[in-house]
Amino acid sequence: MEVKIYTIPTCSWCAKGKEWLKKKKIPFQDCNIAESQNGQFRDEILAKSGQISVPVFDFNGVIVLGFNEQKLEEALEKAKK
Repeated sequence: MEVKIYTIPTCSWCAKGKEWLKKKKIPFQDCNIAESQNGQFRDEILAKSGQISVPVFDFNGVIVLGFNEQKLEEALEKAKK
């Protein structure tokens, strides 16, 4: 399963999201919008979620906006199927 989290360095919810993924031992790609080449991650997040706010989680195409453990658990289960 491919997991991406779109973040910015100053976002506390992004940090919580990455810690949650680490705690669950889920490998993930940290897509730091502030460091993306030519706005690539910004464009990806806009295409996937329709907005530019972080964090955004992408579990094999199952998108979760913001840090909400219940929604993350549901998305993880959905992505595994």
